[in-house]
Amino acid sequence: MVNLIGTYECKIDAKGRLLLPSALKKKLLPVLEQGFVLKRSVFQSCIEMYPMQEWNVLMARINKLNRFKKKNNDFIRKFTAGVKEIEIDASGRLLVPKDLYAFAGLKKEIVLSSAVNIVEIWDKEKYEKVIEDVGDDFSDLVEEVMGDNHEFE
Repeated sequence: MVNLIGTYECKIDAKGRLLLPSALKKKLLPVLEQGFVLKRSVFQSCIEMYPMQEWNVLMARINKLNRFKKKNNDFIRKFTAGVKEIEIDASGRLLVPKDLYAFAGLKKEIVLSSAVNIVEIWDKEKYEKVIEDVGDDFSDLVEEVMGDNHEFE
């Protein structure tokens, strides 16, 4: 399992090309050769970048779903909509496909934010707004999500 830490600001061009910051590239070195999967986020207008090994773990869970249930098929179709397999070249560059670029509303300034085992790719203004909006309610969110978690005992 990959554990990523950090938030990185960088630039993306109009064709969707971006150069990974060297500190993030260094953290991704153990999984760089396997490739990555880009997909639309379910809850936010950002892109999620999964190292292939993390994607495979997730797909193993999804493959256990009964495809003879309509809601499962609908979920799989929506969840995998726009999924793209990508590689990061030797210089640390990657290409965000146009449909995902448009989905996330990316402009020149972007943020790459680690989210435990994936990297989220955000338009900088949208990222800052989401972080700011969570601010006042974050303590309530922490308590609700982590407060009754018996795994920490």
